[in-house]
Amino acid sequence: MGKCQSCCEPPGSSTETRFTSSQRSDYRPAQHIISKDLERGTGDPGFTSMSTGKSAIASDKKMFTPYPKLPPIKKHSNGEGKRLSFISRDVSESKILAMFEQYRDAGEEAILAEGIEKFCSDLQVNPDEFIVLVLAWKFNAETMCKFTKEEFVTGCKVLKVDSIKGIQSKFTDLLNEVKNKQSFKEFYKWTYKFGLEIETGQRTLPSDMAMGLWKLIFSQNQPPVIEQWIEFLEEHPSIRGIPRDTWDMFLNFVEQVGDDLSTYDDTEAWPSLFDDFVEYQNDKQNQNVKSF
Repeated sequence: MGKCQSCCEPPGSSTETRFTSSQRSDYRPAQHIISKDLERGTGDPGFTSMSTGKSAIASDKKMFTPYPKLPPIKKHSNGEGKRLSFISRDVSESKILAMFEQYRDAGEEAILAEGIEKFCSDLQVNPDEFIVLVLAWKFNAETMCKFTKEEFVTGCKVLKVDSIKGIQSKFTDLLNEVKNKQSFKEFYKWTYKFGLEIETGQRTLPSDMAMGLWKLIFSQNQPPVIEQWIEFLEEHPSIRGIPRDTWDMFLNFVEQVGDDLSTYDDTEAWPSLFDDFVEYQNDKQNQNVKSF
């Protein structure tokens, strides 16, 4: 195979000594070539003629000003990318309406008990699961076992979803949201009205409904006193209803009383039902349970 010219040069020869005399006379550094070209008018037409190499060097620097580096593009994992595909794009109202029609009762502009069951089945959850109650809260539903058309469409828009898979992709976010103390308080207070039968004008939550909701609401984070409270209500069927103020104050009650009710102060403005409960528990511990 042939050899390149550098391999054939004798040792110690430099690049400059390899030029012939005619080549040496024509050899000029790049900056002088630029200067000469500009003087002859053969350079960049946007520049005026220059007579010094110094000006040419300054122009050369302008021509080759480096660009700032752009930050690297953040890449998502495959799983994250699939999840974002459900929640980042704009939702389609027509798709939401089509989904609503799949579950709508034939006689009403609403999803009723049968449709709710099918809806939950497609979501792969049971109707009595905690996440379904949270979903109803986000839909701002007014009645159990019923989603009106407005509630369903508006709720999906709030969640930014228009498909079953999109709703499923929001489950983790919803569960994390109600872990926040303020969000949980709003969710808890909304549940009271949700449990009422608005159509019959009901204003006080029946005790059996209240107990079922308390069990469900606190299923993710159960206060130590909740079991004793439910037992107390079950053993006193004369307590037929839970007023709204008692429901709201119960959340404060479980946060303050501690594990053994030792911090309960009956001089504070607690509902009378809490006084009865604490008295019952104290008497029970002393083997002297009173009947109401």
